[in-house]
Amino acid sequence: MLRLAGDGLTLAVHDEGQGQPVLLLHGFPDSSYLWRDQVAALVKAGMRAIVPDLRGFGESDKPEAVEEYAIARSVRDMLAVLDGLKVRRTHVVGHDFGAVVAWVLAASAPERVDRLVAMSVGHPNALSERSIEQREKGWYTLLFQFAGVAEPLLKRDDWRLLRQLLRGHGDLERYIVDLARPGALTAALNWYRANLAPHLELENRAPLPAVAAPTLGIWSTEDSYLTEDRMLRSADHVTGQWNYERVEGAGHWMQRDEPERINDLLLEFLS
Repeated sequence: MLRLAGDGLTLAVHDEGQGQPVLLLHGFPDSSYLWRDQVAALVKAGMRAIVPDLRGFGESDKPEAVEEYAIARSVRDMLAVLDGLKVRRTHVVGHDFGAVVAWVLAASAPERVDRLVAMSVGHPNALSERSIEQREKGWYTLLFQFAGVAEPLLKRDDWRLLRQLLRGHGDLERYIVDLARPGALTAALNWYRANLAPHLELENRAPLPAVAAPTLGIWSTEDSYLTEDRMLRSADHVTGQWNYERVEGAGHWMQRDEPERINDLLLEFLS
C-alpha cells in the first residue's frame, strides 16, 4: 500500500499490475478492499489497478471539518494521485459516492479520463430531481446529518442500526471494525453532511458539464438505496457513447454479490 499526497492530506493507495490504468473508487462505508475481485481480474487481463482509500476511509487521512469532504476535494485528491503516479489518462470505475467522484472527475477533467464506469449512482445532473420513492429509499441520509446523534445511534447495541441498514450485505463485519476506530465513523458520515445536507437542495448550483468519455452505467435490481431512473436519465448527460447494464438479483454491492458478472462487464467495456 502506497502513501500518496492528495489535496492537503495523505491517501493510502493500492497499485497493482501494468498496462492500461484503471482507477477504482469506492463509496460508503467501504475502502479499497471492496474491489479485491475486480483488481484480480483486471490485473490478470493485463491492466493496472489503482485503488485508493478515499479521504476519511480505510487507511487514508480523516480530516475533522465537514467541508473537507465536499466532492470537489476528492476529485482533486484523485488528480493528485494520478499525478503522483505519473498517470496521464486512465479509465475510471466508481461505485456509490465513488461514482459521484468519478462522474465529476470525468466531467471536469475530460483530458484525464478514457472511459467511465458508474455503478449505482447516476450523473449528478440526473440526481437533482428526487422522486418520492428515492427520498424514501434515502431516509438514512437525513439521519446522518445529525452530528453527535447519528454516531451513537449507529453504534448502539453492537451496531444494530447499521446492521439493519446494510441488511447483511457488503463487508459488514469489516465495516464495523473500520468504523469503530477513533474518528472513522464521523469521517464517513461527513461525506453525507458535506454533499447531501437538505439546505443544498435550495441552492441554484450550475449544472455539471456532460461527460464526453464513453460511459457504462450499471444498476442492480435489488439496490435498497437508489432507484434505476436516475441512472437511466444519465444518458442525457453523456455526449460520448452511452451503455447501460441492469444486473438482475444483485444488491447495492453488486461487485460482491455478482463478482464474475461485474468483472465480465468491466473487461468487455474497458478492454
